[in-house]
Amino acid sequence: MKEGIHPNYQPTLVSCVCGAEYKTGSTIKLEKIDICANCHPFYTGKTKILDTEGRIEKFKKKFGTDYTNKTAKK
Repeated sequence: MKEGIHPNYQPTLVSCVCGAEYKTGSTIKLEKIDICANCHPFYTGKTKILDTEGRIEKFKKKFGTDYTNKTAKK
């Protein structure tokens, strides 16, 4: 490998917004992440729908509640 062209690999402490902390290595400085294996619905088995802007209601108002049933039949 050539000298001087690779980024500096350093130990890093990454913390999730749920409070979990992980020690890892990285070439960039990471401080916070939004989601991790502790709080991700795939790993926890709990489903959460965060609809802060009313997107689901807007979709249902525009297309109706049976929109998915109509497209599934095609």
